[in-house]
Amino acid sequence: MAFRCPKVWLWRWRRNPLKRRADTVEAWVLLGAGMLTVLGGVLAGLTVARSVEQELARERAEWRPVTASLTKDVPGASRAAGGASNGERVWAEVRWTVPDGSSRTGQARVRPGSSVGTPVTVWTDRRGSLVTAPASESQARVRASLTGGLAGLSAAVVPLTGGRALLARLERRRLDQWDLDWARFDPLWGRRTG
Repeated sequence: MAFRCPKVWLWRWRRNPLKRRADTVEAWVLLGAGMLTVLGGVLAGLTVARSVEQELARERAEWRPVTASLTKDVPGASRAAGGASNGERVWAEVRWTVPDGSSRTGQARVRPGSSVGTPVTVWTDRRGSLVTAPASESQARVRASLTGGLAGLSAAVVPLTGGRALLARLERRRLDQWDLDWARFDPLWGRRTG
């Protein structure tokens, strides 16, 4: 059975005559890297999530549905002719009028077999350009949460990696110092231990 010591909290900051300066530096690097990882990740995640949610809310407020009409017949079986209405859509050219009165054309998804002049609802931005339908409030919340979470994790990796690299460098330095000390005191013992 192995001997287990009781867990001592905050042992890195306790006074100890055997504690080296490198141990103190390592303790502070570990604490600083941990705090920067958590705070940086949370702040970056919240900031990005808020920004994404505001942008999607702006899109919902500015983008408007417009009725466009088909410019050409769309090949395929129409619903009136007994075609399947399984939600299949194809790309076709449509024309719509922008707020300044000019006419524009673009590609939109329509039902197969639709004829020229069939009304189609498309979404446009303030300039009248075609855009996708804006995200609903619940979709925006999910999208903002996922994007913010990913940004927070990405931001947290930077101080975590930097802290780990610094701790590895301190460990290498400590081992190099141990080798120097060993080389200095080993001959004083008068015999080899190997």
